[in-house]
Formats: sequence, C-alpha cells, structure tokens
Amino acid sequence: MRTDDVDDVRDLYDRTMREHARPDGPGVRVERAGPVVRQVGGPDDWNGVVWSDPGLDAPGADAAIEAQIEHCAAHGLEEFEWKLYSHDRPADLGDRLRAAGFVPDPPETLLVAPVEALTARPGSGPPDGVTLRPVTDAAGAELMALAHERAFGTDGTRLLRQIVKRLEEAPDDFVAVMALAGGEPVSSARMELYPGTGFAGLWGGGTVAEWRGRGVYRALVSYRARIAAERGYRYLQVDASDMSAPILARLGFTALGTTTPYVYRAAR
Repeated sequence: MRTDDVDDVRDLYDRTMREHARPDGPGVRVERAGPVVRQVGGPDDWNGVVWSDPGLDAPGADAAIEAQIEHCAAHGLEEFEWKLYSHDRPADLGDRLRAAGFVPDPPETLLVAPVEALTARPGSGPPDGVTLRPVTDAAGAELMALAHERAFGTDGTRLLRQIVKRLEEAPDDFVAVMALAGGEPVSSARMELYPGTGFAGLWGGGTVAEWRGRGVYRALVSYRARIAAERGYRYLQVDASDMSAPILARLGFTALGTTTPYVYRAAR
C-alpha cells in the first residue's frame, strides 16, 4: 500500500468499520449512544465501544466514559471494553479511561492489506505435515477451541460457545479454519465478513509452540485471503499482536496505527 493511501484507508476504516459498525454475531446489536458507538450483547459476546466522535473534547470524554460505566452496571456486565485507537481524540483519552477505572491490555497494531496483493503471493500453502480444514460443525469447533487453548494457554470455552452459536445462527457471516498435524489441532483462525464495507477481519491464528516458525500462520492468512477475494472483499484487517505483526508486515500488510483495549471490570 502506498504511503499516500494510508490516511484514506484509515478514514474508510473509521467510517465503515467503526462509526457504522455491524454486529459481530447473532444476538448482539450496535447502537449510537451520544458521541460513541458501542456493541451490546450477552455475557459470551464482546461488549464495548468501537468508535468515539473525533470532535470529542475533555468534558465530553469524561461524560461519555461515565455513561459507559453506568451502562455496564445497568446491564449487569462483568466487563466492558473501550477500544481506543491511537488517532482518537482527545489526545489524553487513555489517561481519562484509566482514571475512571479502565485497565489497558497490551496494545495491538491495526494492519490492513489489499486482498489482491495477498492472493498474488506464491508459496502460500501449509507446510509439510499440516492440512487446513474448514470448521463447519460442533466437533470442529471443539478442535478449534482446543488449538486456541494450546496456543495461547487460555480457556477456550467462551470461543467454543461463540463458534457453535455462529455455525447454528449465522454461518454465512464468518469463516473458521483449523490446521491439523497428525490429526491434532495445531492452530485455528477465523475471518469476520462485513458486507458492504470492503473489509474482512482476521482473528485468531495462534499456533502451538512446536509448530511456530514453519509457515502455519502464513498459510491460514492466505487461505482466508482467497475466500475474501472470492466474495468480493477489497481489504483484510488485523489487530495484530507483537508476535503476529512482523509476519503480516512481510506479507504486505501496512500499519494504520495502534489500538488498545481498555477494559472496565465491575466490582464483585
């Protein structure tokens, strides 16, 4: 992506994926609440702010933060996230979130690549000994969650419930895939599809330690890029960890900035 395209793509992303965000699954809704746009769902869903007005000033920011805390309490949510981007305003919004009790998770890099550039790259298949398999049923979702647990060392129960629900209620809105070696899941990933935006989002892709550095993650990206191309999407977007960002940069992704999850957890 050319340097002079970055601002235009960032503006497009802000407008279509944040200000006019779509729900990321069945049973959730996106709503405008004053100067912010947030997603609201159940306890297994992602609940949080995805966009804030670029004209937000200091008093307006404090009022919006307080309103989201009240919203969290009114809906009995154990946690609520404000997804803060590096170009959001006011410039000290992160400090104001921390002062109100939000705790930042590690920042991630917002990366975007044209789909056509990714599908044109050679050598995008999985390494020897690994096969890619789409996740289409509950049994596949269980293997996907197991790969997630082994790769990240975290409980995959919530992911399992989300994937099963998506397969049952909205199977056309996302793509799920796992990598198998000797019949065992060694990586898994999904792609969220946002019709009408031009963007498809890549999520997951964590690989078990013994298979890292062999091209599994790259193969999962290429697999999803081909599907995105077939369905007419123009860009792939990733919120990348420090581990994934260098790989994606080598594949042709460009950084649009950073994003930091600020999480508010209700007192128990």
